[in-house]
Amino acid sequence: MAVNRIREVSVNDLLGRTPVEINTEEIRENLGSECILITGAGGSIGSELCRQLAAYRPKEMLLLGHGENSIYLIEQELRQLYPDQKIQPIIADIQDVSRIDSVFQNFRPTIVYHAAAHKHVPLMEMNPVEAVKNNVIGTRNVAEASAKYGAKRFILISSDKAVNPTSVMGATKRAAEMIINDQNSSSKTVFAAVRFGNVLGSRGSVIPLFKRQIESGGPVTVTHMDMVRYFMTIPEAVQLVIQASVLAQGGEVFVLDMGKPVRIYDLARDLIRLSGLEPDKDIPIVVTGIRPGEKLFEELLTEEEGLMVTNNYRIMISRPQSVSRSELNLVLGVLENLCKRYEFVPSSYQIKKLLKQLIPSYSGFQEEPQVATHELDRIKSEVHAGI
Repeated sequence: MAVNRIREVSVNDLLGRTPVEINTEEIRENLGSECILITGAGGSIGSELCRQLAAYRPKEMLLLGHGENSIYLIEQELRQLYPDQKIQPIIADIQDVSRIDSVFQNFRPTIVYHAAAHKHVPLMEMNPVEAVKNNVIGTRNVAEASAKYGAKRFILISSDKAVNPTSVMGATKRAAEMIINDQNSSSKTVFAAVRFGNVLGSRGSVIPLFKRQIESGGPVTVTHMDMVRYFMTIPEAVQLVIQASVLAQGGEVFVLDMGKPVRIYDLARDLIRLSGLEPDKDIPIVVTGIRPGEKLFEELLTEEEGLMVTNNYRIMISRPQSVSRSELNLVLGVLENLCKRYEFVPSSYQIKKLLKQLIPSYSGFQEEPQVATHELDRIKSEVHAGI
């Protein structure tokens, strides 16, 4: 079959299991009268959150994002589907603490879904400062504003890469979990996180990449023959996020049952076949090697966390170990100061060393005895003196 005549493939064909179902009436009772803020509302997860939440007809929806075009597109889609729904598009950067404070002061959201994040593992290895600024400092800004202005609930969209992280991205998502756990211990707002793996069809997932490679005649590139990942479709991942937000009592990390892990190499072969072509005959598959920060397999929880079941068998609860508030604030303060100092560019070494201090299970940092850390020590002293 010619490559230009390939069949369209649904991501559900690749899932290998039955999609998740949720209790919609319970959600409707809990969300129907709320002002809901979705950060990262233009992204793959954020925009699907908007679609599904709009069906429950909340009092108001605040669509917050940094990219104007993606926010415009989801706003227009929702206005067409739900012309009577009150919608407020907000262009804002979660790194801008004053802007975030202003948004909360003006609109007073009662439920916050925090989906805004940098998620691309190799890119964040090359840009660790931006990973920290967005995933760590940005999360803290939104979480603190939620507590300050009396939001009822704050739900962080986390990642399985936060468990025993090997990457900067994973470490920053674990730091974000720590931030919301700390906020939950000192606030009337219910803070919780939802941790899941890869979503089929998201803009950063392998499926769009494989499809483009197949359409161009190949090769399809796989980083390792034995690499496996947990997968969900975007709609079912979001359904479970919304269900978990209703179940949250405070301090939980909800872990979503994603079925059995899938070998990426097998996924590539399945996609080629479902497209009406033959692997290695019509479309070659090339193994390119693991990229910086990547694991062969992901984990959904650490050995220490443990699991409790909920009334939805697909949703479980873990209780991560808490971190000292003084230690958390010190490291966050040093990270923020490092990222703000424009007279020099913070090195990956400095960023990773601080993440390792906060997250002992982070294995992406290797001590280099010859590296001078005078600047880092000086900033630590300044931050510690100010606490």
